Amino acid sequence: MANGLPTNRYLIAFTSMLGTLMEVVDTSVANVSLPHMQGTFSAGVDEITWVITSYLVANAVILPITGWIANYFGRKKFYLACLTLFTLASLGSGAAPSLAFLVAMRVLQGFAGGAMVPMSQAILLDAFPREERGKAMALFGVGVVFGPIIGPTLGGWITDNWGWPWVFYINIPLGILGILLGMMFVTDPPHLKRPEGRVDFLSFIFIVIGLGSLEVTLNRGQRFDWFNSNFIKIFALAAVAGVALFIWRSFTAERPLVNLRLFRNRSFASATVLMFLVGFGLFGSFTMLPLFAQTMLNYTATWAGLVISPGGIASLIAMGLVGALIGKVDTRFLVLIGAGLNIAAIWLLQSVDLHVSFTYMMISRLLQGFGLGFLFVPISTAAFSHLPPEQIGNATGLFNLFRNEGGSVGIAMSTTVLARHAQVHQANLADHVNAFNPIVQQRLAGAANGLFPTAGLDPVTTKELSLRLMYGQMQQQAVVMSYVDVFWMLTVAFVLIVPFVFLLSGDTGKAPIGAH
Repeated sequence: MANGLPTNRYLIAFTSMLGTLMEVVDTSVANVSLPHMQGTFSAGVDEITWVITSYLVANAVILPITGWIANYFGRKKFYLACLTLFTLASLGSGAAPSLAFLVAMRVLQGFAGGAMVPMSQAILLDAFPREERGKAMALFGVGVVFGPIIGPTLGGWITDNWGWPWVFYINIPLGILGILLGMMFVTDPPHLKRPEGRVDFLSFIFIVIGLGSLEVTLNRGQRFDWFNSNFIKIFALAAVAGVALFIWRSFTAERPLVNLRLFRNRSFASATVLMFLVGFGLFGSFTMLPLFAQTMLNYTATWAGLVISPGGIASLIAMGLVGALIGKVDTRFLVLIGAGLNIAAIWLLQSVDLHVSFTYMMISRLLQGFGLGFLFVPISTAAFSHLPPEQIGNATGLFNLFRNEGGSVGIAMSTTVLARHAQVHQANLADHVNAFNPIVQQRLAGAANGLFPTAGLDPVTTKELSLRLMYGQMQQQAVVMSYVDVFWMLTVAFVLIVPFVFLLSGDTGKAPIGAH
């Protein structure tokens, strides 16, 4: 140890990054395998999607209380326990004999994985000196930003070549390596103190009800037609009540489970809002662009993954660059560059149509990937720059909760806008498709004379087929227009980043008051 800091901090960084990468990849890697799981268990669509929902619910519930649990049991013990549980649950998921067993294993994975991410971030922040925290957050960002990019592509390739159980089995060697490295290099910092007094179980109950119900609402809302469904109404009310009671309890309890007074720190509060918006735009665009490529352009899962994969390389380059600039350049300036690049990237996607090229979409992703490096690293660094060391564990849980919930809201709103605006655009287009429109007459005549005469069909059948062809084209155009609407919404999310940037701390090198 030098000046109270470990000398092997890059080995610590690699160790903690393994846990983060495993968890974030597992958030999305199973998505592409759902149809294969559905066949294995003879399950319906509503049943099989609980494989994803259960993981996200457990993830959301554990995030805010990770700091308290790590303080109570010791960060090293808890981190190793989470790695072990995640690895065993991965084994159980791959070998699941039934859908119910698989969902149970995914809940355990969600609990263990959700706790690993904020602990990894706290471990890195404590391992690096304040002036090198930009590098620490760049390393942490490799897992958080790169994971969602490689997840769907990796999951598709593994499923196609090895079978869906291997999307879980692949975690086992990584988990064992992480456990061994964690035993050797992870240590508890001297400021870590076990909480005194009784455990505030009421706060925990309110968190489980509030955040668990919120995640179910967001992930199942569009499928159940939102508030036209009593199922969604019940969970939405439970989410509002649970979160409200949790906030009340956190400010009135003598020893609350989660210290929400951290939001009095302006830089931390603005950084969490910024990370919510980044999560919104990041996960929304990561979901929509591959979906557009597959459904509208008939790309395979592999080629759809290749559209977004170059953005991951750009993110890695940007995070390395920004990590070196932190402390030398005003943090707010770096975030503004990242916001500008992301606005430009999503703006390009507002011009997509059925003839858009692979290169055009990839350029957009390269711009966005490079911009994400300029967002994630400085925002993460600024969030904790003026917090005392003993609050870092609690703060990382809240910070990652906002990122996760931003992603859930982004995906939910994107899928809702896509579905509903497609119906609106189809209705608007249908108003212009009538027998008196000369363009319609021209198209019908072209189809009747150019496509069907050689088939020897009678005029009535030819006209009916021509109308069906035109209707299919109209539906396609309506869906493309709804994708453009989604990209408009995601552009607005990145524009909203700009005013909050000026509330961040520009200087991340000063020690917080009371810190040593």
